[in-house]
Amino acid sequence: MAAPLTLHTLVRRAEAQLSAAGVHFGHGTTCARDEAAWLVLWRLGLPLDTDLDAEGNRPVTPAQAQAVQALVDERIRSRKPTAYLTGEAWLQGVAFYVDERVIIPRSLIAELIAAAPQADALDPWLGAHTRTVLDLCTGNGSLAVLAAMAWPEVRVDASDLSADALAVAARNVARHGLQDRVRLLQSDGWCALDGRYDLILCNPPYVNRASMAMLPPEYRAEPALALDGGDDGMDFVRHLLARAAEHMNEEAVLVLEIGHERAHFEAVFPTLAVEWLRTSGGDDAVLLVTRTALLAAQADLPPDPKRCAP
Repeated sequence: MAAPLTLHTLVRRAEAQLSAAGVHFGHGTTCARDEAAWLVLWRLGLPLDTDLDAEGNRPVTPAQAQAVQALVDERIRSRKPTAYLTGEAWLQGVAFYVDERVIIPRSLIAELIAAAPQADALDPWLGAHTRTVLDLCTGNGSLAVLAAMAWPEVRVDASDLSADALAVAARNVARHGLQDRVRLLQSDGWCALDGRYDLILCNPPYVNRASMAMLPPEYRAEPALALDGGDDGMDFVRHLLARAAEHMNEEAVLVLEIGHERAHFEAVFPTLAVEWLRTSGGDDAVLLVTRTALLAAQADLPPDPKRCAP
């Protein structure tokens, strides 16, 4: 007699299949077990925080098992991240719509925003003067939404070059009821922006060319525009820092994510004084720079590589 089908059965089966297929993780999960649980629970319409230790013996029907298997097969065949297959991703526990027009949100800056109300990482740099925030390279709008949630008194501009990305961001801004406080703007970096801000957040394309060539299929499924930072990963960052000061109020700060590119960053900006902020990605993935520091290093900053139309 065949063993009854349960949640545990489906999760264990999917875990083994994902491991055997050599799929890559990093878009919401870090291992086959967690990815398998996500696929099974989502396909069955169960909450993703279902306690599998307590609920694992819940029976499932053959039809449900077949539906789960079809989704697992699609994940393996397509090598698309699960977030694209389900249309949803989470950042700091907040749900966001995603599709293949945007990269899947995973910015480490989100950790710092979420901590801000608890007077943690960013609090010493912010104060009563913080009223305007810019999320540059907003993608699906997740950092802009999280900033508006963290600081109910601020207004947030969220900018991106991609009209497709801004369409996804608009959906997320509306999903969280923030249309009155988050404004979406299309701009190639600074080219179409004229505002000044107290806080600038930027998770730009920063993957260097050699690393781009080695990305697994799950990452190549994402828009290259949002990942490719040029030969040394610093193409957009050069533009960002060349003109950031003119868009910052007197006591403003800029929080910038650069992933594993610290060596390239310091080679390009050797005299720029920055603060490295601790995140789950380590002590050298996210940095903070003040307007004062940018002005002090202005003469040493590389020229703006973008030719913005007048």
